[in-house]
Amino acid sequence: MKRLRFKEFLFIVPVILLIAVFSLWPVIQSFTYTFFDYRLNDQTKAGLYLSEQFNFELYDETQMYLKMFLNEDKKLVNDPKMTKDIDLLITKLDAVETQFEGREGVQKINDEEKETFLTLSKEAKTVISTLTENYDTPNKENLPLIVEDIENSIIPSNFIGLEAYKKALSDNRLQTALVNTFVFTIVSVFLELILGLALALIMNKAIIGQGLIRTTSLIPWAIPTAVAALMWSYLYDGSSGIVAYLFEMMGIVGDSRDLLLSGSGAMFSTIIADVWKTTPYMALLLLAGLQNIPKSLYEAASIDGANRVQSFFQVTLPLLKPSILVALLFRTLDAFRVFDLIYVLTGGGPGGATETLSIYGYKAMFAQTNFGYGSVIVMIMFVCVALIAIVYVKILGANLMDKS
Repeated sequence: MKRLRFKEFLFIVPVILLIAVFSLWPVIQSFTYTFFDYRLNDQTKAGLYLSEQFNFELYDETQMYLKMFLNEDKKLVNDPKMTKDIDLLITKLDAVETQFEGREGVQKINDEEKETFLTLSKEAKTVISTLTENYDTPNKENLPLIVEDIENSIIPSNFIGLEAYKKALSDNRLQTALVNTFVFTIVSVFLELILGLALALIMNKAIIGQGLIRTTSLIPWAIPTAVAALMWSYLYDGSSGIVAYLFEMMGIVGDSRDLLLSGSGAMFSTIIADVWKTTPYMALLLLAGLQNIPKSLYEAASIDGANRVQSFFQVTLPLLKPSILVALLFRTLDAFRVFDLIYVLTGGGPGGATETLSIYGYKAMFAQTNFGYGSVIVMIMFVCVALIAIVYVKILGANLMDKS
């Protein structure tokens, strides 16, 4: 194989950069998140902190309200000692504000600076506790809550190492989502392969209306997945859906209303919707492979006395093997990452019966804003997808890069 020279290498640099930016960087970023307890709904975990940090914005807001409420409540205090303690606390708050003036956002602090804030918090709690116990002031309920934010401004490290992966191993919900994903992928891809191959054989025949057949067969695949899922949700509706009614008439389901409300019925429904939509895509990939098989091979097989069934198994399938690999690989990876169809049709319900890894990952990241654990789910999907690709190539034994 000819080695690339420097000038030749420059031509592929843009492609390498695009892959690095849009493919490798998101994977690296997600992998990094897995080592942190990264949650956007918790200000102490809303970043990646390897060491202890301090939220100066939160502290500035806290000390501002603390001084404002103390000055307001001080007017109702008639004890000179209590008034002196409040004034002394306000003075210390002003001194700390001056000491850290100009520092903004979340920054690293040393042990001495941390001790300054802890001491201030302890003194403030003592003064406010005495004030609220002896006086019925307007801010009696607010002050104890506000003073807590001084210590809340100290952000501990949220680096957890492999703890999230350890949690994933014992997560029953994750295990259920993984099983649901494999069930959906295996059943839907198997049905799509059988039906897609049959459809491809039909479209490959020289018959009247061949162009019309090919065009109409691709309509389900051309419909956006979210639209198709919404359409099937109407067809599955237990009160007015024609498909639900037909399934009940045929005895497939006992009650049409249970089609999307039972675990097995919901999984069956999502698989049927996926098979209807993506079988034409499978057929299109296989059709391309069928059209590359020379007609002379079938003629030679016919001369040797082979019938159509023997020609199919001895000629068509062996020569269609690379196309089957491509079709299976693309569809398996696509089905394993299914999101929009299930999200629109069932939302992962009922009771998590159709919740796949992508749905669970989405809920963890965007519904719970837990990007750390959500990234663990994403990395598990990444590993599964990589293993699927390796298994397909090894089992089918086709080298897609071989041009000989």
